[in-house]
Amino acid sequence: MLGCCGGGLRVRSWLTFASGLFECLCFGGVVFGWASLVFVIKSDGYFSELCVNTTSGNGTYTIDCSEQDEKLSLIFTIASFMNNFLVLPNGFLFDRFGTMVTRLLGISIYTIGTLMVAFSNAAIPILLYPALSFIAVGGILFLVTNMPVGNLFGSRRSTIITFYNGAFDSSSVIFLIIKLLHEIGVSIQASFIFLSVCSLIHLLRTFLLMPRKHFPYPVPEGYTYGMSCGQKRSNSIEGKSANQGNIQTPAVTKETALQEDTPSSQNESEKSFRSCVLSWFFLWHLLWLSVIQLRHFMFIGILNPMLAQLTAGDPALVSTYTNAFAITQLCGVLCAPWNGLLMDRHKGRAREPGESEREADLKAAILSLAVTALQGVLFSVCAAIPLLPLQYFTFVLQVLNRSFLYGGNAAFISVAFPAAHFGKLFGLVMALSAVVSLLQYPLFALIKGPLGGDPLYVNIALTLLTLLAFIHPIYLFFHCRRLATQRSRTTNEPYQLADRRDQLVT
Repeated sequence: MLGCCGGGLRVRSWLTFASGLFECLCFGGVVFGWASLVFVIKSDGYFSELCVNTTSGNGTYTIDCSEQDEKLSLIFTIASFMNNFLVLPNGFLFDRFGTMVTRLLGISIYTIGTLMVAFSNAAIPILLYPALSFIAVGGILFLVTNMPVGNLFGSRRSTIITFYNGAFDSSSVIFLIIKLLHEIGVSIQASFIFLSVCSLIHLLRTFLLMPRKHFPYPVPEGYTYGMSCGQKRSNSIEGKSANQGNIQTPAVTKETALQEDTPSSQNESEKSFRSCVLSWFFLWHLLWLSVIQLRHFMFIGILNPMLAQLTAGDPALVSTYTNAFAITQLCGVLCAPWNGLLMDRHKGRAREPGESEREADLKAAILSLAVTALQGVLFSVCAAIPLLPLQYFTFVLQVLNRSFLYGGNAAFISVAFPAAHFGKLFGLVMALSAVVSLLQYPLFALIKGPLGGDPLYVNIALTLLTLLAFIHPIYLFFHCRRLATQRSRTTNEPYQLADRRDQLVT
């Protein structure tokens, strides 16, 4: 390849980044464009037998499709759950076997999912249940294996990670493209066959532009990966990086342990997986992710019936707002890097005496976490107001908050915990948050049943729940302030001892 043959890593790094961005943007998180796909599925008659004629109080006949909506909501609930929950075993797989094995598994799962949608129709809609789940799981594996590319960019690692997460969010626009193609006569089957054929691109990239194991950090001199243009690959480097983790390999330094509230001399890179999971950082981070993510999943899951209610069932208006929602999702790739820049803003600045780079990273994460929580609350408030034109602004807040949420999630785990456990911790936090996201289905049933289709009270409850996300940045703020106080005491101790000696002498 160009970078390798040219004798430099820089060109190849940018080529790897660009191709990974394309992969995440066009394939990664397409399942979150569900609102657009629902429109196509309904028009093709999937589960249409569940729609029944009803008579209203004034004697007019209407079609009640609440059971159809419930079936379709269940498909998205299962897919979004699998998208997060299976990251846990896949994280262990990634840490253990590396990039190539994980990507080959992801490509296989993704291709099976797209083929199942291609062979589904109104007569066999049941295929959508496993198909969307497979597409979701395969897509998240594309993201997981691409995030370590940030290691090639040194001090801008967090920015690169958030770029990929933003592209993952923006990929939901693919289902909008499928919807627009469907309106001009292209069948859903043809569109998904095309997505299946595109798996050849993923295979080529796996063998040509990705390492067999993991990207090391920092990148050693002479490091090569992928197709090395006739040069012998440095297997020793690859072997070391497999054991050292996939986001960063920190230097052996004495840093602060996260499990306790007081500093420890324990080597951060030697912290056990169990101690990381039992730390307050992991607990509050899980809460932060879970409550905001539940709000997003619930919004996407009920968007189609909510728009139908706000537009009084006007299909043209529902289509217009559905298209607007999908188009705003494309902006995720532009919004996400802002969060990475927030987390990397201290890079290149002089640190305080005795302050480690990791501590500086944690301080920089406070603003990112707080801004994301604030965005989540504002988005939830706007989504709760039953005013149709306001939903345009809700769509903007949703994509901005979602980009910050997932980019910040991966970036925080990469700086707060040892690199050797990144895949496992990322997988675990996604899996546990997926369990919380299962609440969206009973909430949807509550709206359709006892609440008579009015989501107002559920939206208010979710807004109050989202306020819990502020606990994480508040705890991190006090943790960093405590570290600064203890560091100041440690720095001043030699001077205090010297003053005491001088006083004794006099």
